[in-house]
Amino acid sequence: MENQKLGSIALIGGGPAALFMLKEIVNQNLQVESIYIFEKNERLGVGMPYGKYGSCNEHLANVSANEIPELIYDVSTYLSKYPSDDFPDYYLNGISNPYQVLPRLLLGNYLENQFHEYIKLAIKLKIKVHVLTETAVTDLVYDRTKENYKVIITDDKEYEVGLAVICTGHYWPITFEGKTKGWYDSPYPPSKFDQKTNFPVAIKGASLTAVDAVKTLSRLNGQYNYDGDQVSYVLNEDSKNFSIHLFSTGGYLPALRFHSESEPYSVSWSMTLDEIYDYKEKNNGFIALDYVFERNFKSPLKQSDPVFYDKIKDMTIEEFVEEMLSLRKELDSFTLFRAEYLEAKKSIDRRMSISWKERLAAFSYAMNYPAKHFSAEDMLRLRKVLMPLISVIIASLPQESYKEIIALYEAGVIEHIQVDKDSHVEPHADTGAIYCYMDIQGKKHEQHYQLYIDGTGQQPLEFNDLPFEALKDQGLISTGYLNFKDRNEGEKYVNEKNITVKRDSNNGFYMYVKGLSINDYFQALDAFGNVTKNLFIMAVPFIGGLNPDYSGLDFCDTASRRIVKFLKNP
Repeated sequence: MENQKLGSIALIGGGPAALFMLKEIVNQNLQVESIYIFEKNERLGVGMPYGKYGSCNEHLANVSANEIPELIYDVSTYLSKYPSDDFPDYYLNGISNPYQVLPRLLLGNYLENQFHEYIKLAIKLKIKVHVLTETAVTDLVYDRTKENYKVIITDDKEYEVGLAVICTGHYWPITFEGKTKGWYDSPYPPSKFDQKTNFPVAIKGASLTAVDAVKTLSRLNGQYNYDGDQVSYVLNEDSKNFSIHLFSTGGYLPALRFHSESEPYSVSWSMTLDEIYDYKEKNNGFIALDYVFERNFKSPLKQSDPVFYDKIKDMTIEEFVEEMLSLRKELDSFTLFRAEYLEAKKSIDRRMSISWKERLAAFSYAMNYPAKHFSAEDMLRLRKVLMPLISVIIASLPQESYKEIIALYEAGVIEHIQVDKDSHVEPHADTGAIYCYMDIQGKKHEQHYQLYIDGTGQQPLEFNDLPFEALKDQGLISTGYLNFKDRNEGEKYVNEKNITVKRDSNNGFYMYVKGLSINDYFQALDAFGNVTKNLFIMAVPFIGGLNPDYSGLDFCDTASRRIVKFLKNP
């Protein structure tokens, strides 16, 4: 019933996801008595990416101020209220450029400020807000008698709440970091790299996460020189043997940011729940990937780029991806990198979008919501065929980062190595790692590196990675899965490596996906598909199997809106 007074809500994690939950609670005037915000670190709003645990001054966001979902006031207003000399390249003489990418630490300061502004608004609405920073939640226990949750923190102190939203954000499982010297499971926090490395370094991946590692290590071992639009790089005298080897299976560097004409990601782009259920009813209970691709990618191109649309309108998804990637395969990664930079620069200079890339990014955002209604076959297609292209195109590497990478390349300091899909990394007995791979010429390598960093970025996590043991033991959460539409197709995958396919009681087949099972309102589901009362999951790494794209602040904004709307009208 609308406006039924809720008791207490716990936001487990106080980063961007919690910020947007608080925004929607306030904006939709959700009737709630109290909110508890549990944050393991000392600041609200910044999460891992936008504070010292994920950034230094040189690290940039891949969004500009005008692309941030709406908050109480925008970045320009924030800077006018709280002027700072810390970011002179962004905020010069009291003027900021809303189309320029934001330094991540500046974005963190802004998000923290907005979090506290929403707390003030919540208090004005007579909501009691309890902020517990430097407070790690160790478990979440459901009390079936009281029908509430016990939030257990580090010293075994308990808080009772009626409803919990898991907003824990980025999570990096530890493999050999701390056990093997010179092995790092992620480049975060960047402060852990504080030594010069006068030897070659291996970085797995060529994503934005890998670029973060490149930025950190290059500054420890040399310096960038800026002359207008030109950037050069010089190694330090005591780091003459330093170099960076980027390893990736695709062989592509991230695509560059270009001018975007659309509004920041819009809820209207995605299928509504009514659309989803109507389509499923008419199509054997599944949403077809081809339909979403037509709806959210091809059709909008009719208006924005009719010439490009005519070229690809009759292509299958497979044909389209092959066409787009074949153009890239003709060039080595750094030659392609330069060409895409020029294309992106022209787009920005002329304030003209690159329509197909913009629409592909919009598709990637929009398909998250019907994705949990895909067949297992279509999810496999999405991951195998479309995601390799999407992951490159939507990276939106800032132009400033491009210039630094090219400066390293021209100085002979960075190399990009394409490897086979069976490549793997093993810890070295003494220090670092052994990279085992086959190159594109078919030659096998086993190369020792004294320093190895996994730069593949946040990966979708498994059921067992969730740190709240009671939720597992009580059977309140379950592993996500998708049914196969075609029984014969499902049977083919039963013994497939890296895929878990099971037979159901009706002799059909289903496939487990990474992470937890959720419904359209981000409610947790148990092993029988039943809703777990008053438990919502917004921690993207733990729902990545059913939410294939990681859309950052935009995801937080949309998911929060859906959750609070449901709470008002359950």
